Amino acid sequence: MNINNLKEFLDEKVILYNNPNFITSDPIQIPHLFNKKKDVEISAFLTAIISWGNRKMIIRNASKMMDLLDNSPYDFILNHSVKDLKSLDNFVHRTFNGIDFQQFIRSLKHIYISHGGLEESLLIKDKTTTYQTTINNFKKMFFEIDHNPRTQKHISDPLKNSAAKRINMFLRWMVRDSIAGVDFGLWKTHNPAYLSCPLDVHSGNVARKLEILFRKQNDWKAVAELDTNLRLLDKNDPVKYDFALFGLGVFEKF
Repeated sequence: MNINNLKEFLDEKVILYNNPNFITSDPIQIPHLFNKKKDVEISAFLTAIISWGNRKMIIRNASKMMDLLDNSPYDFILNHSVKDLKSLDNFVHRTFNGIDFQQFIRSLKHIYISHGGLEESLLIKDKTTTYQTTINNFKKMFFEIDHNPRTQKHISDPLKNSAAKRINMFLRWMVRDSIAGVDFGLWKTHNPAYLSCPLDVHSGNVARKLEILFRKQNDWKAVAELDTNLRLLDKNDPVKYDFALFGLGVFEKF
């Protein structure tokens, strides 16, 4: 398939999947429950962090998270007490447990008070065109307060060659425009041209079948290779093709 045919094929799939119908079966439905910017971004961040495994389980447990935060995540993070944190003790999603949840609440408070919030702390500031070093710096900020070492594994580090699928998905949600009614487009200081595809088993396998990815491992080197090829198809909004790759893999068994 030449590049023009490939672009036409994938553009059709983007239209098919990048619409509000996508929300009903996707974890992005959780931040769509909120209206205030900080509530949207915090609920999106926490939902993205536990987005691995069965999607119905992810949605169910992300909803539990919001209930435990009194469905006011920003207010809870800024004003929680020690007693409030105890109410999170029994939360579990796979290897993410109550200890991790409590640490994330404390670290998010630190991010908002000391680093200007999620939007500012994840902003690219090194003149690069990917979030690789930015995510690494964000992880350092997130855990610069006292923390349990076990919790660090829940934020990936692209400088250690992780694909950072969940953080990249969160960034897509926040940065891509909201015209189609799926992503939010809340972070106007960020450039969607610099986003990377949230690479997972489904999108990776489809990308290899389409020969826009040849690396076998789903790591940051594969993300960089896929970035290069998706930017040839749309230099301003390359990550719109996440909808096409994911949809082809999950819904069409491509």
